[in-house]
Amino acid sequence: MNDSNQLDNFFMGPKRERDHRTGNKFFHKLRNWLPSKEQFYYLPRVLSRNERFIIVGLATVAFFSLLAIPISAHHHATVEVPAHGGSWTEAIVGAPQHINPLLLQANDADSDLTNLIFAGLLRYDRDGALTPDLAESYTVSDDGLEYTFKLKSDLRWHDGQALTADDVVFTILTAQNADYGSTQRVNWQGVDIAKKDERTISFRLKNRYAPFLGNATMGILPKHVWETVKPSNFSLAENNLRPLGAGPYKFSKIKRDSTGTIRAIDLIAFDAYADGKPYIDRITFQFYDSEQSALAEYNKSNVDGLSFVSAQQLDSLHLKNQLSIRDLHLPRYFGVFFNQNQSRQLSDKKVRLALNYATNKQEIIEKILNGKGTTVDSPLLSGIIDIPDADTKYGFDVEKAKSLLEEAGWKFADGQTVRGKTIKTDGKEEALKLEIEITTSSWPELAAVADLLKSQWEAVGAQVTVTTLPVIEVQQAIKERDYTALLFGEVLGLEPDPFSFWHSSQKKDPGLNLALYDNKDADKILENARQIMDPAKRKEQYAKLQNIILNDAPVVFLYSPNYLYAQPKRIHYTGGSIIAVPSNRFDTVHEWYIDTERKKK
Repeated sequence: MNDSNQLDNFFMGPKRERDHRTGNKFFHKLRNWLPSKEQFYYLPRVLSRNERFIIVGLATVAFFSLLAIPISAHHHATVEVPAHGGSWTEAIVGAPQHINPLLLQANDADSDLTNLIFAGLLRYDRDGALTPDLAESYTVSDDGLEYTFKLKSDLRWHDGQALTADDVVFTILTAQNADYGSTQRVNWQGVDIAKKDERTISFRLKNRYAPFLGNATMGILPKHVWETVKPSNFSLAENNLRPLGAGPYKFSKIKRDSTGTIRAIDLIAFDAYADGKPYIDRITFQFYDSEQSALAEYNKSNVDGLSFVSAQQLDSLHLKNQLSIRDLHLPRYFGVFFNQNQSRQLSDKKVRLALNYATNKQEIIEKILNGKGTTVDSPLLSGIIDIPDADTKYGFDVEKAKSLLEEAGWKFADGQTVRGKTIKTDGKEEALKLEIEITTSSWPELAAVADLLKSQWEAVGAQVTVTTLPVIEVQQAIKERDYTALLFGEVLGLEPDPFSFWHSSQKKDPGLNLALYDNKDADKILENARQIMDPAKRKEQYAKLQNIILNDAPVVFLYSPNYLYAQPKRIHYTGGSIIAVPSNRFDTVHEWYIDTERKKK
């Protein structure tokens, strides 16, 4: 048969015999209507190119439509949920020294790792409220003096041993013992602890202390690991760098360079964590000497995220589109604390008032923080504790500052750009210049703030020098109160107790009264307020306190910066926007996830 006849047959169709076996007329008609195998063979030759494209396109659409039916059905019958797996690497400025909840100081590396490796009776949830961690429940007596905690059942340490009430008692007694040098000792003084049974512990306070429950977030130590360590060796023990806890992540390995410096620590998810195994399998922390070196490693893709990035450095992140910049709020503020004992100039109240008026806080927010912060005018932060605005408030007013200095006798001598004053000491006259030295950390943000304050204060006739020190040296200066004006920060906590910051008994180390403030009326309020269990009445006392402090002007309150946490976008973050301290960003880490899977609804 030639091709012409075959093409005719394609259009006319071959004659088919009736299917006598079925006798089905419909089937007979259908067979005559459908193209035969030969007709399919010649189909491409009959159709034009455009027609072939249309048929192929329609066939493709039909194929994928059929394929989409089971996929769509599966999608509607299931829901996406977190799955176990994934990892990330985070850069931290600094290096771990004591990964131990009883030895924590101003070291972000220690605090972050401790929060991940250890667990407390309570922790903070995403809303900043206290919630059970190792504890199953707790009760408070009617008189507010006894707190009883019941542990969850079958708690385990990272080595598999049982965690019981004995471990809690051991931890608190160790913190209370001055021989161990715990930084947490002040929080547990005057507290008696008793074991009721293997899962129940009670704390008895000598005096009511409204924010006591916040102390229960302190990590618990394993008795079987630490009970043989002598107090003199407590801070030197190997377990401070190879910790064993009961938190969501457990220590895996430590990496050092050729000089022995710690460069990285690996953590892995703990299967038996009290709130369930974390979804993310592994976290690696890498340690750097400065923010600049940490940023450089991120820009080289050697780390996935940064524990903190200053507002000034945001634009230097080359791969910023791969990050979620978490804008977290901390109950902290920065200010310049005046040590009147070491400066006759600052012992003059009108000088302190003038410096308050000479300070342009909004300029600091805009130029140094790139808008990532708020101005502060009180020792108690709005948004953390709801009290009325202070009666006394120092706005930026250069002319007011100059007027106060003039009234106090601080004037310009002929040809001088720095104000001076003649005072009498033991019957002798002495010429003083309005000289002020600001001491602060070499952290770039604080150094920049100090330089800006220098220019603002010099504009009203002061002579200002700025001394920046490494963090360790700043800590030593604070311990010895060796400064005249200290630019530093204070963290209040989500349930503020300003006692340690302003009570006269806290003027010496380890107290945190950085301004060496001494006011009997303020002391009385501080002593009484912490014992008031009614939050509304406690706030009334704190409202009075802020007015007393501001009237004495022992500090120039400056700003509260946002905490910028640079996290890889692939991490599904479940935390909130308010945290008590930077390490609390990990309080919900066991809920974070990277991988997902679908499960039936």
